[in-house]
Amino acid sequence: MRYESLSKELQERIEYDRANKVDLGLAFDEKDIIRRSESDFGTSLWRSETAIDIERIINCPFYNRYQDKTQVFSFYKNDDISHRAIHVQLVSHIARNIGSVLGLNTGLIEAIALGHDIGHTPFGHAGERILNEIYNEKTGRYFSHNIHSARVLDTIYPLDLSLQTLNGIISHNGEFECSEYVPKPMESFAEFDAEMEKCYLDIAHNKKLMPSTLEGCVVRVCDMIAYLGKDRQDAVKAKILSPDYEFEDTKIGRVNAEIINNLVVNIIENSYGKNYIMLDEEHYAALSQVKKRNYEMIYGNEEVEKHYNATIRPMMFELYNKLLFDLEQGDRSSMVFRHHIKMLEGLRRKKPYLNEDKHQIVVDYIASMTDDYFIDLYEYLFPKSTYKIDYKGYFGS
Repeated sequence: MRYESLSKELQERIEYDRANKVDLGLAFDEKDIIRRSESDFGTSLWRSETAIDIERIINCPFYNRYQDKTQVFSFYKNDDISHRAIHVQLVSHIARNIGSVLGLNTGLIEAIALGHDIGHTPFGHAGERILNEIYNEKTGRYFSHNIHSARVLDTIYPLDLSLQTLNGIISHNGEFECSEYVPKPMESFAEFDAEMEKCYLDIAHNKKLMPSTLEGCVVRVCDMIAYLGKDRQDAVKAKILSPDYEFEDTKIGRVNAEIINNLVVNIIENSYGKNYIMLDEEHYAALSQVKKRNYEMIYGNEEVEKHYNATIRPMMFELYNKLLFDLEQGDRSSMVFRHHIKMLEGLRRKKPYLNEDKHQIVVDYIASMTDDYFIDLYEYLFPKSTYKIDYKGYFGS
């Protein structure tokens, strides 16, 4: 095991700055918060603007659903394998640790981190790919979980979150690593709405998004830090990799604890007192290497992919078409009305939710589902279907 530590010089500087209460002037100032509404939201000494965002996110009904959404591995009855709930907590914890040392706004970091995956589909990125395929085939538009997370918190539930939180959420995409993250200013909701629409029309535009705050930049890199080593641990627990699998050594280490420590240390070393977030060349190259190896060993693993292609893909196509038909027929006995639209109709919004595009409503509903709910709904609607999920239980081989 190899754990790096901060240089003596930087440790002394940080200790001096703390002892002398030096303000680095890099934290987002909450007096500059922007919301769609200009009403007073009751901030106080104990309830800041970002605390309001955090409270609204964790009280959003869709937040509960993190606990039964796949992180990487579906179809396992194993509580030791991570679901998305633990991932967002890990992102928040790691990012807040970095942010506190860098003198950033840890409340904003927490709000972005806790909300960043709330729009994720059931069955992880495989579910996202399939839903995007269907939605694009039907409408020519694209589905991306980061964009949908903002839709959940800004449109499906009009929570009036801050522009800074929502910007960090749409810009978090941890699939696209950078060696340096320089905030790209966003001054208005008009800009935000335009960026959202560009991502619906051009899937490649997602790669161009960059957070407007240092806090958002920290969350974005921590999204990767949180999953790289953790997914390796889970791959062993899921028996995708054998318990004695030997990970290759890299500059950032082999296993979860090393990867987290060494990347956190390097980010702080290269970012303290600066208006950007940065990894040095060696650590960035190692991060990219570990991520590439994870794709080869885990995310692209035939054992992982075969169930999605053989079962979830045709099931999602059938479910989408059935729900769309029910919606077009105005069948209020359908689950899309009873379990989705009904809970949203009483919310104050600029236009009734039922006036939304019907394909968008179906996408909203499917994306909101947990893994188990999706499977139960499919079996309820298609009891004679030959598509079945074969779970790996606690006591199997």
